[in-house]
Amino acid sequence: MIRIILPSIAILLILISGIVYYLRYIYFFRDPERISPANPDYLYSPCDGLVVYVKKVVRGEIVSEKLGKKIRIEEISGSKNGERINIDEGWLVGIYMSPLDVHFNYAPQHSKVKKVFYKSAKVNYPMVDLWEYMKMTYLKRAVDNFSKKFHLENERNTIVLDVSGQDVVLIEIADKFVNKIDCFVKPGDYLKAGQKISFIRRGSQVDVLVSSTSFEPVVSKGERVKGAISPIFKKKF
Repeated sequence: MIRIILPSIAILLILISGIVYYLRYIYFFRDPERISPANPDYLYSPCDGLVVYVKKVVRGEIVSEKLGKKIRIEEISGSKNGERINIDEGWLVGIYMSPLDVHFNYAPQHSKVKKVFYKSAKVNYPMVDLWEYMKMTYLKRAVDNFSKKFHLENERNTIVLDVSGQDVVLIEIADKFVNKIDCFVKPGDYLKAGQKISFIRRGSQVDVLVSSTSFEPVVSKGERVKGAISPIFKKKF
């Protein structure tokens, strides 16, 4: 009996190890071809994921119901040396990327890179707890995680784009187990809609900040979006 069970257990462990290796080192790094519709009337999602919130920005601040206070957008973007984000009235859309999503990020429209600033962190806090992770990753149900500790403390990379004369800010935020954020662009670069601009390892989130005088959201909490393909903002005329 033992002679039968032990080989079976060994085969099962090898199979599980193989699946884990494939998911972690091959499937996670997949790079599917993305061709953006590039309609100039829209901004497209910079990543695959689940929309977890659509927040209004008023006088450069966002109200946090959980913390009971207003948060400056510079705190979220990780701006350094008093560098200001030039959006006082706007919208902030948060897109959660689970470990099962494609983790390349894409330019939301034809644009020019104005600024790139990076904020390191001694400790990266988890974006969600275990139940929230299960809900968003497997049940595809959004959890509004705005203003949790990770939102102000975790490693992040902020890219400010000029899209037809309007600032569009992408805030890439690392989750607890993320190794690093690989950024492929620098100030002065001209980008095509759908061009790969970065890669975030493991779970993570991208916040998109725009001016409400120039754009209006076309997504809502709970929607699944596809990087370079799904429109998330429409230009106002």
